[in-house]
Amino acid sequence: MLLRESYIYHLWAVLCGVYYDSTLHRCLAAVGSWCNRQIDTSALLRVLCREGVVARAWEDSFLCRLLSGIINFPAWLLHRLYSALQLTFADSFFSRLAFAMGDETAIAQSWLIMLLWVIPFSRWNNAYTLMAFAFLLVLFHAGAMHTRSFRLDVRSIGFYPLVLFGSMFLAVAFSYAPSLSLRFLVYHISAALCVLVTVSAVRCTEDLKRLVAGGGFCVLVSSLYGVYQRIQGVEVNESYVDLTVNEGMPGRVESFFDNPNTFAEVLILLLPLVLALILCSRRPFSRLVACGVFAVGIVALGMTYSRASWVGMACAMVVMVFLWKPKLIPAFVVLSILCVPFLPDTIWHRILTITNTSDSSTASRIPLYEAAIEVIRKSPISGAGLGTAATQAYISDFNLYHAQAPFVHAHNFFLEVWIEAGLLGIVGFVSAMLWNIKKAAHTVRHCRPSAARTITCGACAAMCGAMVCGLADYLWNYPRVMCIFWFVFAVGIAGIKLCRQEMKEQT
Repeated sequence: MLLRESYIYHLWAVLCGVYYDSTLHRCLAAVGSWCNRQIDTSALLRVLCREGVVARAWEDSFLCRLLSGIINFPAWLLHRLYSALQLTFADSFFSRLAFAMGDETAIAQSWLIMLLWVIPFSRWNNAYTLMAFAFLLVLFHAGAMHTRSFRLDVRSIGFYPLVLFGSMFLAVAFSYAPSLSLRFLVYHISAALCVLVTVSAVRCTEDLKRLVAGGGFCVLVSSLYGVYQRIQGVEVNESYVDLTVNEGMPGRVESFFDNPNTFAEVLILLLPLVLALILCSRRPFSRLVACGVFAVGIVALGMTYSRASWVGMACAMVVMVFLWKPKLIPAFVVLSILCVPFLPDTIWHRILTITNTSDSSTASRIPLYEAAIEVIRKSPISGAGLGTAATQAYISDFNLYHAQAPFVHAHNFFLEVWIEAGLLGIVGFVSAMLWNIKKAAHTVRHCRPSAARTITCGACAAMCGAMVCGLADYLWNYPRVMCIFWFVFAVGIAGIKLCRQEMKEQT
């Protein structure tokens, strides 16, 4: 109410009125309508958005039914026990409490997300993620015990993600150093639990919005701390910045994620979801808060000086506009061009160094790529083994890396997945990402405007941004970021599921 009565709100309403009556708006609207028509009639986009034969056959396949039955066998047993002792459970306060908590697994997950992802790196333990999602799985089964329809949703997760997760077990079995790979398998199991619980626990749009709000809380806290770091002053780390090419550039903020690139990757994964919250919030106060979170997140992203993440974020914003409302593409392009002169000099100069091979950060990636390609040549099918530790041992023992800085990872998402999980892993990874993005794009094009549709657009945009960023970095180097990656992936699947439910209800 106070916002609607404020001078700023009335000024904004007047400016909007002038704009909507202007020639500029009519021209942009005409161009936007033309863009919509081109998208609807594009043969290329029809091919890109079309579901493949395997994806279409998965939901009705014997393998899907078999895996669903196996995974949901504990829930079936618990429900049979509940049916046999229903009166006993009904008289128990603790049973009713457990059932009520199980029914709200999505709420519990949103709170756990807010707690897990704001723990400082110095106090972080990768076991937290496994324990958290194992607890959520138990909580989910408490709800499934008294509700027949509350089951783990393997069908919606799809075939290709299961292939990818299966390849991780094979990568351990055929690893160059199995003992080193086994520890990393635990991280991937945590990620698999994250996807399974997230997709299964979301049953309505409010559940989805709560999960996204949990991610927004992580953006808010980490970004505010990043801004605080900038105010306090950040010492320039020469291992992150080539001072010869980037003269005058301040230190790069990392918030509580230990590395500025890691912090930037978290932001490009979660900021599109925050933007989706802005667009689907019904109350002015909620929208204002989401706008504030998005603004401080963008500022923090700029302060990381992570070039790959900037490019990834730009790609995510283009995809977001393209999916959410294609007719705004011309206005988005004009606005983006108008914003360029207002970029700080340090950011503009940093952008110009992206293709500068004199920059040590850029040049150092070449030996990394060469070493990864040599691994693929020597072991294209099985790779070196799951986890960066196994690949480091493989590359060191076979003397495949020739540079002064130590080999940590390939600095390329796709190369690193290949050298860790082999041919099946990279095929499963690329197929899973394309399947998720294509299915989201196809769904939002045929779904009416809704909060679920907007959040699905945001999740799809985040995945596209992460894939572009992954051309120059490896987003799974930190297990916590890996979990956030799969959380966003699962939010996209859950959004697709809700959109399809809405489409069925409308027909």
